[in-house]
Amino acid sequence: MNNEILNLEPKPLWKHFYSLTQIPRPSKHEEQCRQFVKEFGEKLGLHTVVDEVGNVIIRKPATPGMENRMGVVLQGHLDMVPQKNSDKVHDFTKDPIETRIDGEWVKANGTTLGADNGMGVAAAMAVLEATDLQHGMVEALFTIDEETGMTGAFGLKPGFLEADILMNLDSEDEGELYIGCAGGTNATVTFNYNQVDVPAGYIAYNLTVKGLKGGHSGVDIHLGRGNSNKLINRFIKLDHACCGLRVATLNGGSLRNAIPRESFAVVVIPADKKECFLNKVKEYEATIRKELSAVEPDLVVVATPTEMPAKIMDEKAQITFTNAIYACPNGVVRMSNEMEGLVETSNNLAIVKVENGSATVLCLLRSSVDSAKADLESQIESVFHLAGAEILFDGQYPGWKPNPSSPILKKMLEIYNNKFGVTPKIFAIHAGLECGLLGGVYPNWDMISFGPTIRFPHSPDEKVNIASVVKFWDFLVETLKNVPVK
Repeated sequence: MNNEILNLEPKPLWKHFYSLTQIPRPSKHEEQCRQFVKEFGEKLGLHTVVDEVGNVIIRKPATPGMENRMGVVLQGHLDMVPQKNSDKVHDFTKDPIETRIDGEWVKANGTTLGADNGMGVAAAMAVLEATDLQHGMVEALFTIDEETGMTGAFGLKPGFLEADILMNLDSEDEGELYIGCAGGTNATVTFNYNQVDVPAGYIAYNLTVKGLKGGHSGVDIHLGRGNSNKLINRFIKLDHACCGLRVATLNGGSLRNAIPRESFAVVVIPADKKECFLNKVKEYEATIRKELSAVEPDLVVVATPTEMPAKIMDEKAQITFTNAIYACPNGVVRMSNEMEGLVETSNNLAIVKVENGSATVLCLLRSSVDSAKADLESQIESVFHLAGAEILFDGQYPGWKPNPSSPILKKMLEIYNNKFGVTPKIFAIHAGLECGLLGGVYPNWDMISFGPTIRFPHSPDEKVNIASVVKFWDFLVETLKNVPVK
């Protein structure tokens, strides 16, 4: 057990973050973490409530002399994205996260770190526990299941919270203040097909695309990283045309909000096409590595012999399905006209599964413009309807419209400049912060989002910058001290 992060500053925040790394908390499995946070609030003697969906709310009174200040909600989500390297043995429902210090960063050992959003949760816990800070009334809102459905934010009811300001602690660039975010939609495609016998004279291979970096399907979508589902489908389509490749099973990606890093297929080819097939695999790997050399240096495409499958996809269905995957929009669809460098609209072709006569495709669409999101839905629907598939859109959540005149934004710009000598940048983010949903329930809230610098969330490369955590904490403490009066 590596607890060297306990020696980092600010110690109160890192203490709580370390505790969170020891508690399994993948999305949909936050029970232990919820109980931990509930007991934490109760042991401090603070008003602690668990609402009907499982969110935890802890209220701390204002410190003496600060009773006239606006109340602040410190908000973060309890769950984390469970991603690991294929060679890492780890059960996210049972095993703790193994942290390590690597120079200026804290990382995990072959898994996601959970800094998203463990840093925000730990900061709120440190404020609740502190006896040496000045602040008005503080309410900590710890939501559940942010990463796979925003269930906690969707289920939050009016009347639980009394504060005037929401500080979402789930952003990932220190020195930047976020005042808007994209909305999102889940797309689920189902496609049934006939299975047929493997023709005589065929041999079977496991086809694998791996070694990709993956990442957050909102924050990292503009980096141009490879999508393993797109890449393996491209080869299947190519090799069917030249070598007669046929598909038995296909399994790529694991989470809607993570760019897929690995895809696996069981395929069969005519035995007399073996050399052609293996050469095509090498050629394709070289081609893709060249195309993506700047962003995917570890990309691998490999084929290894395997046992003959019992059935394969019928050829007509395979052609139709691979054409649909090929045509489905993926990655950045449009950049914002209003904010330089901001992705407006995107799609993540997240998960593809083909087996036993049924194919499923899961996507996550994002946009800060509702009409553009609706148009992207229509594009994807059109592609898969042409293929004879059914498509369901659900889990829609709204974006958060920026308010450049926000009073808390004005105050925090002033505080940051006075403390650090520079003016923080103001952004909207192409990710699904909970602010859009929460602000719908509490429309009186003045909202802002900020946090320490976190890189490559939703992937095993996730890391948090140590120095940025110090600045994030100091900024939070100073902001709470200087919140406007009511």
